[in-house]
Amino acid sequence: MVTPVLHGSSLWTPARPENHLRLVSAPGASWPTTPIPPAFAASTSTQPRTSMQPRTSMQRSADRPLTLTRRGRLLLVGLPIALGVAALILLAAFLTSQAQAGESAPASTATVEVSVASGDTLWDLAVRYAPERDPRDVVAEIVELNDLRSSVVQAGQSIAVPAAR
Repeated sequence: MVTPVLHGSSLWTPARPENHLRLVSAPGASWPTTPIPPAFAASTSTQPRTSMQPRTSMQRSADRPLTLTRRGRLLLVGLPIALGVAALILLAAFLTSQAQAGESAPASTATVEVSVASGDTLWDLAVRYAPERDPRDVVAEIVELNDLRSSVVQAGQSIAVPAAR
């Protein structure tokens, strides 16, 4: 059996292109001097091959590590980064939303406790205790302050009325 001899750079140097290697016969042997097919030149197996049959996909994958394409590397690195940036943007938008409470508390309204006399209406009480304000606003405030279901009041009922400012 004739053992091929490798001339030039080493077959096991991964930095060298595959095209620069060629298989030549040993001195004194009759071996054809044809270039190595790319499928065989990329092999890093140390076992000599006796047949010139191409390897199966299982044999090839066992010899070489998995390599990612440019698109695969971009997806592997870019997708987690893009998701992280989107999460940070959503978090920042949530934390800096415009719907925030005011800085100063609203001015409290001074109120007076009034006992309703016979014949008094909320309108009469509004005109009497806050003459400089619009009676409609004062009546609405009286209803809100006292949790009244309607604008009807009974004689003797005690209610809070906003005082003049």
